[in-house]
Amino acid sequence: MRYSQLIKFITPHQRTLALIVVVLLAGTAVSLANPLVAGLLTESLLADAADRKAGAGLILLAWLALMIVRAVLSFAGSYLVGNTGVRMSARLRSRVYEHLQILPLSFFQDRKQGETLSLFSSDAESISQFVTSVLVRLLPQFLTLLLAFIFIAWLDSVVAVLAAVMLPAYFIMLKLLGRQIRPLSAAWIRQRSNLIAFVNENLGLMPVLKAFTREEIEAERFSTQNRELLNISSRQVWLSSLLSPAAALFGGAGALLMLWVAIGHLENGSLQPPQLVMLLLYILLMTRPLSSLADAYGQAMRTRGAADRLLGLFAERPEPLDTGGDELDSVRGKVEFRNITFSYPGRPAVFTDFSLTIEAGETIALTGPNGAGKSTLVHLLMRFTEPSSGAILIDGTDVSGVALEGLRRQIGLVSQQTLLLNGTVAENIGYGEPSASQSDLEKAAHAALAHTFIERLPDGYQTVIGDHGIRLSGGQRQRLSLARTLLKNPGILVLDEATSMFDPAGEDDFLQASRGLLQQRTVILISHRATILELADRVIQLAPEA
Repeated sequence: MRYSQLIKFITPHQRTLALIVVVLLAGTAVSLANPLVAGLLTESLLADAADRKAGAGLILLAWLALMIVRAVLSFAGSYLVGNTGVRMSARLRSRVYEHLQILPLSFFQDRKQGETLSLFSSDAESISQFVTSVLVRLLPQFLTLLLAFIFIAWLDSVVAVLAAVMLPAYFIMLKLLGRQIRPLSAAWIRQRSNLIAFVNENLGLMPVLKAFTREEIEAERFSTQNRELLNISSRQVWLSSLLSPAAALFGGAGALLMLWVAIGHLENGSLQPPQLVMLLLYILLMTRPLSSLADAYGQAMRTRGAADRLLGLFAERPEPLDTGGDELDSVRGKVEFRNITFSYPGRPAVFTDFSLTIEAGETIALTGPNGAGKSTLVHLLMRFTEPSSGAILIDGTDVSGVALEGLRRQIGLVSQQTLLLNGTVAENIGYGEPSASQSDLEKAAHAALAHTFIERLPDGYQTVIGDHGIRLSGGQRQRLSLARTLLKNPGILVLDEATSMFDPAGEDDFLQASRGLLQQRTVILISHRATILELADRVIQLAPEA
């Protein structure tokens, strides 16, 4: 994916972009008119009263009108650019989020959360700011530079030749300074992502951090990473701060050199005072876009790293959400794993030519040591990952040809790791069914043996449970997770160590209630507990590949 494709994602509607360019070009035209008015005023003041073409007062009024027009155009340009920038940033954030939603789980498992968060916090902002603050202004700045040069050539060809000789040297200087900014910008983004990932991880580990009295150690680790970010930022600021003044100094020195030549022409009579005033103002007008172009070049180098990261994200292959195949509107629940071979990248095979048939309505238990592939089988069934070879069928339909949304709607997963919203109990239970009624929520809570403890919470079903349900016990979180899944009423239910945090009494209650809960659906139990294994019609012992 090229940079032009990234710009396509975020550029505003063509009419908006055209309006911005027209406003900026109009401002350029007004700026180019100012030296002409100054020349007319000088000519009027130096001429005899009888020879004056227009009075100084009239010229000043015309100049005031230009200033008013310039102010209005400046306001319009700033508003359009600023408003367009925030809209573009919002559009790009939405585009990034939408793409993240359709990426496979492996993408998130291979990256730190801080790297993903930085796509929203810095990369999207820097791209949109570059487009609105730099790209849309390039045409007016180049036109200002070109037309100012043309006016200079019209007034004094020797000065114009001198300017033409100095411009290449100017851009070479920009190139030499700017090439050092890009690697620093990439290092800054990388270190900032590491810092965000570090903080995000430690916030999630806060109870463990305090239990092991790691406060001082973690504070020192943070300080080390923060100092590294500071060092990179300082070098980046130094270079960025050097670029614009160096460009201004180079441009200013060139302007003085051109003015010195023009003064010589004034002294030998080849240039008149009004022309000298216009020439001076056009020289100053030409140096202004040169400074802006220096800033633009530096910002382009800083933005390129963010662009590379976003392009890398958009190049990631998404999950095939809709293959145009069969829809699983309802299932009886027969599951077949046929000759499945699968391995994680860089690791030995988890399964080689593995086969297993689960009849509709059957409850089976998968057990075995860690690494035997119990959870992997479930991930393959839900197509969180794909086998290297073989096929997985539900009711005789190959799941590889089924739309993912329809497939996953028919499978309910309750995992050992409970992932809950920082929201109310009702919002968490209804996560998969936002339109569910209060009666439906309570029915699912009763089935998961969660209704009793929910009623005891300060606000019942409207109690906010905190990040990942931190205000609840482990068993309560698992019951909410189970209720959330049961509300879907899936034809296939997977319980992956779903009672690991239940107390003995709670597990006994669950076992008593589970007899009816597990009927009328296919159930896959993953557990090492003998009491849970008793619920299964069959127990499948898995062993790691040799």
